[in-house]
Amino acid sequence: MTIQERVPLAPLTTLQVGGEARYFAEIKREDELREAVSFAKSRDLPLFILGGGSNIVIADSGWSGLVLRIGIGGISTPELNTDKPNDAKSAAVLFSVGAGVNWDDFVAQAVAQNCAGVECLSGIPGSVGGTPVQNVGAYGQEVSDTIESVRAFDLQRNIIAILPKPACGFRYRTSIFNTNASGRYIILRVNYRLKRGGAPSLKYADLQNHFAAQLAEKKMPSLSETSDAVRAIRRSKGMLIVPGDQDCRSAGSFFKNPILTGEQFKALSDRAAAQSLTIPSYPALDAQHKISAAWLVEHSGFSKGYVAGAVGISHKHALALINRGDAKASDIIALKEEILKKVQAQWGISLEPEPVFVGF
Repeated sequence: MTIQERVPLAPLTTLQVGGEARYFAEIKREDELREAVSFAKSRDLPLFILGGGSNIVIADSGWSGLVLRIGIGGISTPELNTDKPNDAKSAAVLFSVGAGVNWDDFVAQAVAQNCAGVECLSGIPGSVGGTPVQNVGAYGQEVSDTIESVRAFDLQRNIIAILPKPACGFRYRTSIFNTNASGRYIILRVNYRLKRGGAPSLKYADLQNHFAAQLAEKKMPSLSETSDAVRAIRRSKGMLIVPGDQDCRSAGSFFKNPILTGEQFKALSDRAAAQSLTIPSYPALDAQHKISAAWLVEHSGFSKGYVAGAVGISHKHALALINRGDAKASDIIALKEEILKKVQAQWGISLEPEPVFVGF
């Protein structure tokens, strides 16, 4: 393992902002991780774990400690132990995936093997190790639906631990890895239980509309067709990384869809009615008492294509804050704060940012 110094971090992120790492190392084996952790502890350096760089904002001052980029690879499908060939698990396939594997590559392999459970998560940038942290989800699926366990290095106990799904504390866009145990674990591998021959998930209206004619003839799309449709929809919204597309220089969705109480929803509805507006209803969101953050942003004065100097909002999706070419992290933060302030003033709702903020 090689420890590098003064490594620029902006090129390693999709938003392409931020300063340098004081120290940097890429980890491809578990023994290298132990060595790197020992290096950091001996110098009292703070650690930051970098995956695919798709959901983070790095400060202009960079990171004063050690950045570890986890490059542990490999996708394997160990046999499941079941004594009942006709039970629900008989169609299950367990995928053990290295934290450094590109997430979309894993989804593609699962779909190619006709294994359902992650097909609606196609096109999401980043690495496998980052998916449990924020319980990554899209189009009606979340990784917690299929995660069986997480293999991680426990910095507190200095051991490798296996955390079964219940121990991960998954909720909407959260887990123990970004809440009460933030900074404690370094994810090494993730085990996903998928269903061979399972039907695709078509919970979201975008997908139902895409396949409307096919579904009208009672023809269920394949996992591959569903995956392709998700990628096409993501591309139309600027949520698919396409080289040369300015709208793709983002950290993805910047704000979470807020979850409201009945009282909060009534207050919001009253505010909307006073402006002759109707809050859009999406069955997949309504089921979890969520509303569209994108609608709130757009109806607070921030339309798609909004420009604020070096930063702006994607022409395709109101939740994607973009680097228009030479932005600094401070520019991104300023736009974020402006949006938060105006949404709060206009709708009485406090939006919660989704990316990880590093070095602030």
